[in-house]
Parts: sequence; structure tokens; C-alpha cells
Amino acid sequence: MTDWSVAAEAERAQWATATARLDDFRPLLPAEEDVVAKLLSGSFDRLGDGSRPESADPARIVRARFLRFLLLGGEDGCRPHEKGIRITGAWITDVLDLEACRVFRDIGLNDCHFEAAPILKAAIINRLFLDGSQLPGLQAERLEARGGVYLRGAEINGEVNLVQSRLGGNLECGGATIRVPRGYALLASSLEVRNVLVHGAQLKGGINLAGAQLAADLDCAGAVITPTEGIAIEASEAEARGSVVLRTTRVEGEIRLTAAQIAGDMDCSGAVLDHAGSTALDLSRSTIRGAFFLRRAAQVNGMLALTGASIGTIHDEAASWPKLGDLLLNRCRYGAFIDGPVDAESRLDWLARQTPERCGEDFWPQPYEQLAAVFREMGHGEDARAVLVVKERLQRRARRKRAGNPLLRWLLAAVDGVLGITLAYGRQPLLAFVWLIFFWLLGVAIFAYAEHRGAVMPNSAVVLRAPEWTLCGIETSEQRSLFATPQTSGLAAPEQTQLDCFRQRWEASSYPAFSPWMYSLDTLLPVLDMGQRTFWRPNPSKPGGRVAINYFYFQSVIGWALSLLAVAGFSGLVKSP
Repeated sequence: MTDWSVAAEAERAQWATATARLDDFRPLLPAEEDVVAKLLSGSFDRLGDGSRPESADPARIVRARFLRFLLLGGEDGCRPHEKGIRITGAWITDVLDLEACRVFRDIGLNDCHFEAAPILKAAIINRLFLDGSQLPGLQAERLEARGGVYLRGAEINGEVNLVQSRLGGNLECGGATIRVPRGYALLASSLEVRNVLVHGAQLKGGINLAGAQLAADLDCAGAVITPTEGIAIEASEAEARGSVVLRTTRVEGEIRLTAAQIAGDMDCSGAVLDHAGSTALDLSRSTIRGAFFLRRAAQVNGMLALTGASIGTIHDEAASWPKLGDLLLNRCRYGAFIDGPVDAESRLDWLARQTPERCGEDFWPQPYEQLAAVFREMGHGEDARAVLVVKERLQRRARRKRAGNPLLRWLLAAVDGVLGITLAYGRQPLLAFVWLIFFWLLGVAIFAYAEHRGAVMPNSAVVLRAPEWTLCGIETSEQRSLFATPQTSGLAAPEQTQLDCFRQRWEASSYPAFSPWMYSLDTLLPVLDMGQRTFWRPNPSKPGGRVAINYFYFQSVIGWALSLLAVAGFSGLVKSP
């Protein structure tokens, strides 16, 4: 037996057990007579001009219990059309109470005025149309509807309660106005529905969709939501197999989507989310498999919490980012940036809007690692390295602040300073070679100057005692008695340096020539032995020699240090864990 035949049998069984009769409502009111006369037309019965009545016009008054009689099947000769009850422009008195009832056909009460909130608790219906109607609320928790519930353009001065309801179609409140003195205007936690459409609506009071199951979208585009308390939209642990659309929405209060599952996009383009001093949008631990849009002059005046969120792609613009201190990105994972800034400078400014101190932390390294990973995957290797360098600097600064001992802080600062200057904390190990080149060229200049001033001498005791070197330190006009040679006249011309004089002697032709280029390189790199250090050294007794000998010692040490740092940088030993 098909579902349709089962429903038909159930409807006939309900008719058979009905206790109310049309005679129970006689004499019928004029509007009720009109409804009965047009009951089988299948079209909307327009009472008056069909517009929503502003007062209790006797020609439009319909009793709620009479409507209930018709909705539950009426009696023979007074059955509703297959399309259900369709009335517009009625003034409905008393309470339309359909609690725990089964209504097999559509309920269409558009542009009507209800004196009391309709009750459909635990009811089973086909579809409910209240478009354009005015009512003091709707009590429909645990409602089951084969189709949807439609409140488009309605004016509701009370709570719409659909807690734990199951709708086969949509919940549509587009263009509606819902006001409550406190609490939620739309209370629909644990709702099962296809779409929730609140676009263009005005709600004074929040929306509660906590734990709701949406087969498609939550669409609040263009809506204005002003909660009476702190939370404007509560949708924690909700699941939307479509998208959540807040495009051009204006919300004054918190939007809470913690641990929500969104199979489509989260679109906040052009939205104004205003909850200064507190959380404006909380997507902590949520999963957005599509894109997160925050652009087109969107404003987030309050905290944007993305802690632990998982996002497919981010489409944003710098003008829409939260203010300094209003961004939480710790453990947030995302795949790429599209239509937004994709450079290290801009994205570091984005990360700098976090303030871990507000959460009792001193630094969060994960957002920087995540940003660098995304940059690498997108092909921006230089930007990735720049991000990691900043991450290392901030992480090491936080570590120094945690150190209780002032001496330890000073030592850490010294080590961090050296690693930052020479290796960019291990993130740019080739920087060590830049420093090696710098010190090599500096050594070339210093040793060339020392050579020019004659402040370089052979590094051999035999040569230093030889007459050809000793006499080159004496001008030809001077006489000196030497034990090793009968010649006592000096060999150096006036103003000629001892080094230049020695080089011109035939005895020096077999001695290796001095080269400031090779000497600086030989001194700087401990793994090289080009013979320059073996045969030459600065002479501190000559002008420029003191500087040269001091730089000789310094360069020997710095060469070892930079070489070891380069090896450590390439091996990753100096990077923060």
C-alpha cells in the first residue's frame, strides 16, 4: 500500500470518528457562510478585498474553532477541497488549536489577523501558509509537516516556536517582521528542514537553530536582526548541507555557529556584524567545506572567532578584517586565499590582529605555520619564508618573557639576536653566505690597506731573520752592523716600505706572493688552506697593522661561527620546534 493510500485511509478514518458537526456552529457568521459556499472551489476565498484587516470587521470574522472543524475534515457535504483550506483577509477570533491533530491538506490562511497565537504542537500537517498574516506568535514545537511552513511578509508579535519540528519543505520568513519582548523571535532548535529562508526579514529577537539539520541553506540575506539579549543567531552544532548566507545582513549581537557543519559557503559579503566589545561571529570548531566570504565592505565590529575552524577557501579584503585584538585564528585551517591579499605583508597584518593575551596565552605559532603552508601550496615561497621568520621572532620573544631569570633572558636575547641576523632563525640559511661574503670583502679591504701601508710581513722566522728582510727595514742612507752579513747599508729607498723593498729582492722571488683577496678568504673559511695564512700575517708594529691583526683574529672566529651556523641552518637545528 502506497503512502498516498495510507494517508487517504487515515483521513477517512478521522472523518468517521469526528464528533463536531456543522450544526454545532450555527448560526454561521457572514464570513463563515462565504467560506462554506466556496469550500470546494480550490482557490483562495477572499474575504472583503482580501487584504489583511486592520479591525474586527463583522464581514470578515471567522471563529477559530470553526476553522478547526473544517481543517479536520468537516462533514459530508462540507468537506475541504483537495488543495485544503484557503482563506485570505479573515479576522480569526479565539485560539486556533490543532495540538496533536492530523491535517491532511494544506492550511492556507494568508493576510489574516489572528487574535491569539495558533497552536500546532505535535501536529501532523501537509503545509502551512500564513503569508502576510498578523499574529501574536506561533506555537508549533514538534510539528511534522510534509511540506513547509510559510510566513512570508507576516507580522508576528510573539515567539515562533518550532523546536524539534520536522519539515519536508522550507521554513520561509522572507520579508517578515517578528518581535518579542525577550528571548528568541524564531526558536527552532533541533529543527529538521530543507531551507530556512529569512532574507529581508526584520527580527527584534534572535534566531535559535542550535542542533538544526538543514538539507540545504540558511539564507538571511538582507535581514535585520536585533536580539533582545546577547545572541542574535544561535546555530551551534547545526548542520547545513548547503550554504549559510548573511549577505548584506545587519546583525546587532553575536552570531554563534560553534561546531557547525556547513557543506557549502559561509557568505558574509556586505554584512554588518555589530557586537563591539564581545564576539560578533563565532565559527570556532566549525567546518566550512566551501568558501568563507568577508568582502564588499563587510564590517565586523567585535570578535571574529575562527578557533579550530576548518575552511575550504577564504575570500576576503583587508577593509573587512576585524580591528586589532578582534581576531582569533588559533588552530584554524584553510586551503587558499581567493580574490584577497596574497602577500606576506598584508597577511602578517591580518595575523597581527590577534591578541592571545585576551585568552591567557602569550603567542600562537599555529596561525603562522598555517599561513606559511598555504603560501607554499599557492607557490608563494618567499612570502612563506617571510611569515616563518616573523613567527620565529615573535615566538622567541614570548619565550624570553617567560624566562624568570634576568641573566637567562639576556643570554636568550643574545642568541636570538645572532640567529636572527645571520640565519633569519634558520628560515634563510643562505643568509649566512651573505654574511661570509660581507666579511670576506671587508677583510679584503682591511688587508689591502695593510699591504699598502706595508703592515704585512712574512709568517716565517727564517725569513724575518734573513738580511734581505731585515735590511729592507733600513733606508740606503743608513748604516748598520749585522752579524750575518758584511753589508751594513740599508736596502730600502726613501719612503719605501719594508714589504715593497723585500718584494723587489731576487731572494723573495721564490716566496709566495701576498693577495688580500685570497688572504681574506683563507682566514675566513676554516675548511680552506690556500697557503696565504701560512706565509703571511699582519705586522702590528706598522701603521694599519694593529687593525689588520685584530681583524685577522676576529675573522678567524667569525668564519668558524658562520660556517657552523650555516650547517645548523640547513639541517634545521636552530628552528623553533
